Amino acid sequence: MWTYDFLFDQTADGRRLKLLPVVDEFTRECLTLEVARRMEAADVIGVLEYLFALRGAPRYLRSDNGPEFVARRIKAWLAQRQTGPLFIEPGSPWENAYIESFNGRLRNELLNVEVFGSLKEAQVLAEQHRLEYNHRRPHSALGYRTPAAFAAACIPPAPAPPAPPEYKPQDVVNSLMTSGT
Repeated sequence: MWTYDFLFDQTADGRRLKLLPVVDEFTRECLTLEVARRMEAADVIGVLEYLFALRGAPRYLRSDNGPEFVARRIKAWLAQRQTGPLFIEPGSPWENAYIESFNGRLRNELLNVEVFGSLKEAQVLAEQHRLEYNHRRPHSALGYRTPAAFAAACIPPAPAPPAPPEYKPQDVVNSLMTSGT
């Protein structure tokens, strides 16, 4: 199950920033942290389409009842991909604890301490924060592993490739004679 939500901030010139984090509730990984001036349902679908192609579709996607999340387009798109939307009750952020926890850290550690000079700067710093969160910050709920390390441990090892056939010297001679060499 994944969860997503919006946060808002602004650049130094007062122009609005809209942030869309998507978090895997099991691994606690922040799968993406999109930053734009505005995001509508079509933009959310574009982000999800990329993540579904990259990671596979989750069974459920938890969110609040924001207009971008309850839009008919998103509901139809999720239904086509067999992902169920799970909407929390209005005014009940505790029902979406994973994203609220992530958002609180994001706000305290990035948004409240940085003054973004531009949209590009906000995007770069948000991605740096996402990578730090996923790869360098251990979580007590994950046995003090980082989300990336925990996720990697959940992936079964790839099967070993088949061993190459053994060749005998006679096989090489026969091969050379067959090819006319």
